[in-house]
Amino acid sequence: MFTRLLRTTALVLTVGSTLLTGTVIQSEPAHAASNMVPDYEVKILMSPAAVLGSDNKLKSDVLDTFAMPSSVTKMNVAFLDTNAKTIYTGGWSPRIRKTEGESKFELSYKKRYPIANNDINAALTKANQDGFDSSDTNYEAQVEWGYQNKTLSITRSKNASKSGYSGMDLPSVSDARSLMISNAPGKFDDWLSNGWGTSLLGSSRYYGPVLAKRSIGTWNGLKLYIEVWPIRNSAGTGTEYIVEASFKTTSESTASAKHDELIALLQSKGWFLAQDSLKTQLIMDRY
Repeated sequence: MFTRLLRTTALVLTVGSTLLTGTVIQSEPAHAASNMVPDYEVKILMSPAAVLGSDNKLKSDVLDTFAMPSSVTKMNVAFLDTNAKTIYTGGWSPRIRKTEGESKFELSYKKRYPIANNDINAALTKANQDGFDSSDTNYEAQVEWGYQNKTLSITRSKNASKSGYSGMDLPSVSDARSLMISNAPGKFDDWLSNGWGTSLLGSSRYYGPVLAKRSIGTWNGLKLYIEVWPIRNSAGTGTEYIVEASFKTTSESTASAKHDELIALLQSKGWFLAQDSLKTQLIMDRY
């Protein structure tokens, strides 16, 4: 007790001396968490006229080139937003997806950051300033690497069940709203104000759905995906097919080198489409 009294007396003397001299005692500076470490998904478009048959399935020579079976995995996908697309304008894309063979719905809340002048670190730093840093392991960072443009996406994914649905069916819009609201992560919900995200989801509708098909093969030691997305055309009178080849890697240098190699291969086959992949934007514009 006496020792504690001496310490208390010393503290009082120190504080008193500080007040008299005007000296400021500074605490140790807090160290900000580091930027997130992304993986990389390279996405290259293929010409539908060149790679799809009359049945809108991949031609056999495409399947053979990438050692792909004729079987596909179906994915039923829709985004939720208001009629004014307020969530999308705010940089977020809430999505619900049902994948063939999976029993639950996948809910994802994706925040997008444009990457200007190939400066990936600048986008990661901006995300860090918004609260997405390496300390939060619930979110995944990915650089979506297209033909010419890159985008940083920060995504929180969850799985949810809802009775009364089977096969590839998505839930009704009201049930989808309920699932997305009850599972909404805090950073999405409180993005611009408290309850911003869930309030907007409460008056949201579907953009989509789109029933896409995925083929899986290999190329240069990497798992390669080719997805065929039948999206409503700009006139709203028919269907436009988007065909996208993609692979994932944790290495920026591998992504860069294989990006160029894949384009060169597709060009040599006459399969390359010199555009950036904008599936989400097309769906938001056309539904």
